[in-house]
Amino acid sequence: MSSPIHRRQFLRAAAALPVGLAAFPAVLRPGALGSDKKLNVAGIGVGGKGAIDIGYCAGENVVALCDVDDANAAESYKRFPQAKRYKDYRKMLDEEGARIDAVTVSTPDHHHAPAALLAMRLGKHVYCQKPLTHSVAEARRMADAARAAKVTTQMGNQGFSHPRTRRLVELIQAGVLGTVHEVHVWTDRPIWPQGVDRPGDSPAVPDTLAWDLWLGPAPQRPYNPAYVPFKWRGFWDFGTGALGDMGCHNMGLPFWALDLRDPLTVEAVSSPVNAETAPTRSMITYEFGALGDRKATRLVWYDGGLKPSRHLVKAQELGANGVILIGDKDTLYVPSYWGGGGFLSGARMDDFKEVPMRLPRRPEGEDNDLAHHLEWIDACKGGPPPSSSFPERSGPFTEMVLLGNVALRAGGKVEWDAKALRVKNDAASDARIHSTYRKGWEIA
Repeated sequence: MSSPIHRRQFLRAAAALPVGLAAFPAVLRPGALGSDKKLNVAGIGVGGKGAIDIGYCAGENVVALCDVDDANAAESYKRFPQAKRYKDYRKMLDEEGARIDAVTVSTPDHHHAPAALLAMRLGKHVYCQKPLTHSVAEARRMADAARAAKVTTQMGNQGFSHPRTRRLVELIQAGVLGTVHEVHVWTDRPIWPQGVDRPGDSPAVPDTLAWDLWLGPAPQRPYNPAYVPFKWRGFWDFGTGALGDMGCHNMGLPFWALDLRDPLTVEAVSSPVNAETAPTRSMITYEFGALGDRKATRLVWYDGGLKPSRHLVKAQELGANGVILIGDKDTLYVPSYWGGGGFLSGARMDDFKEVPMRLPRRPEGEDNDLAHHLEWIDACKGGPPPSSSFPERSGPFTEMVLLGNVALRAGGKVEWDAKALRVKNDAASDARIHSTYRKGWEIA
């Protein structure tokens, strides 16, 4: 919930709008609530998706860029020639910390927590790509650190900023589906190798790549193009597989609308799981007990081409990605990662005009990815809290999602004690809740 001063700022801004806009106080204008002062922003991981993330900060002062791969980061280096360049974010934060206000973290998953925790402990605001962390325990630490440092944080699951997603959250929480007891979520990932062993050859490291820094906290191994710059996602040492990549997108609507944190059990069935990579396909069932207004709920995740029965929504076929929420009054089908959907009853969105629009919106027509970044930037300047902050939402969300990987590697069911942050029924799985770090990369 926004603090009182944020609400007062919002009401003053809304009062100054034209009548047609003021009638909808949930609509936000960029910069309307924050300072005109520009943030000094640094990027950690600025190639690929990182180039997009730091690019959305172009309206601020981009003062430093860090990347271990000069070839992959070339676009960002060209776009921000004034920014000082680094290969080691530890050095960058040490040398530039006094002038940096905020950082984007868009590295492989295994660097998320080491980079973001270091930044937050220095008092820096953080935008971190999904999944928030590489392990369940890291997600708890990230949330705790953000809360303690009182910094503004946002995970890069931009579907949370989609206006149709926010409307569906409002409708579901208003009871248009009745009591939701079953959820199905699926993706067409992986689109990178999984179910494979470690490559056996060790070619020369490209001159443009600082391989040891790319490994960072991960165990030492020879360089191979099987990992860099994209295919690392399937390898346990670096990524979190199809579930970690897409769960924080596709599960976003049910997590937000139903507050699906702290499952009681998580059970996985899959193609073979090996020590190196995630499986080629899996089905993971999360069981949630009653919590506050939430009733007992089951969520089933599918990847690698697996999908729920199309008969759940009376469809001829289901899309490559999607979400189905089944309530005792109606069923909702969203045929994508996020956005609008359809009701099995035939009801239309316009049928629920009486349900208040209580969640903030960005201006109509604004690019959704940009909106998610601007929401964070505005919050850094004193605006309303962002939708996917580490303590309030994305930390608990990432804990929930990544428990599925713990169950995958267990090859069955894990029983979860969220308060104690431990797996109750399997010592080996309990150990996987935590990350280990190579010497020199430990997180105190």
